[in-house]
Amino acid sequence: MNLTHLDENQRPKMVDVSDKKETTRIAVASGIIEMSQDAYDAIVAEKTKKGPVLQTAVIAAIMGVKKTSELIPMCHPLNLSGINCDVEELPELPGFKLIVTAKLKGQTGVEMEALTGTTVGLLTIYDMVKAIDKGMIIRNVQLETKSGGKSGDYKR
Repeated sequence: MNLTHLDENQRPKMVDVSDKKETTRIAVASGIIEMSQDAYDAIVAEKTKKGPVLQTAVIAAIMGVKKTSELIPMCHPLNLSGINCDVEELPELPGFKLIVTAKLKGQTGVEMEALTGTTVGLLTIYDMVKAIDKGMIIRNVQLETKSGGKSGDYKR
């Protein structure tokens, strides 16, 4: 299998997508943060010292999607057409699930953007409540679905 981020001399390169067909591409990623009951209760009741945790995490996730090409060396800067972030409360853990959707019409996919946005959103939750619980666990950051492009659709 040839890796597309290496040239014929095995040097790193950004893939040339100029000959690829423009298609609508959508990727959905998710991840979970598990925490203590005290941390969960403080977030749900909006009683944290740093402000509204979940709203801030959504904004951070959106920013993470937009900044992906600045963080991941071989990612192309993209002209995104839409970003959405949903948060699910998981009282049984306790914790939260973030679901990030990235969309564009272009020549390359948005999987890395959705995954990066998810990770940044979860890290923001961690940052905002680490004074309550330093033992939080971020897990299961994963691509859920992708559509568009030559490789076709994917569903976990």
